[in-house]
Amino acid sequence: MSERLAAERLSPEDRVLGQYRFSLNGAPVEVLAPGGRRLLDVLRTDLGLTGAKEACGEGECGACSVLLDGRVVDSCLVPVCQVAGRAVRTVEALAPGRVAPDGLAPVQSALLEAGGVQCGFCMPGVLAAATAFLDSPGPWTTEGATEALSGNLCRCTGYRGIVDAVVRCAADQPPAGPSSQALQSAPLAPTALAAAPGPATPPARV
Repeated sequence: MSERLAAERLSPEDRVLGQYRFSLNGAPVEVLAPGGRRLLDVLRTDLGLTGAKEACGEGECGACSVLLDGRVVDSCLVPVCQVAGRAVRTVEALAPGRVAPDGLAPVQSALLEAGGVQCGFCMPGVLAAATAFLDSPGPWTTEGATEALSGNLCRCTGYRGIVDAVVRCAADQPPAGPSSQALQSAPLAPTALAAAPGPATPPARV
């Protein structure tokens, strides 16, 4: 669903402008937007973070996945009013130089080594889901990784490389608990007041 179509589907109540403050990749942001505007549109259009992709627009493909309070959500289904006072992390938190000397998080390096990346369109969502899995108590098994990534569609790789990469990355983590640095909170932008143009629509993958 396009941003325009999402805006057209808003109810009159959801079109009312409001100010919403939340943490984005470790930095406070403030947006002026209709409460029903999709988080995806706020991120891409209003805040200039284009990592999360618009694809199905229905929460089925995972291309727009981000982390909300550490849990994977489809940002095309989350209205911005639901993220007020919460923490959003996007693939942009993996910016070069913020995670490792080579600019790559461990999960990124593992994906490249395992041949888990081809066209790359689905990768921002895959990285979000993989990060949530690696930051969880597990089980860090092939079955666990497959389940964690089940909401992310990839038309190129056949998934084996993606799952192998995530399991390999998990194997390098200490058994006491998750230590993934992927999508590490890093202040990417100062507090901003973004006047949102059009509107948008509803809830998350939980």
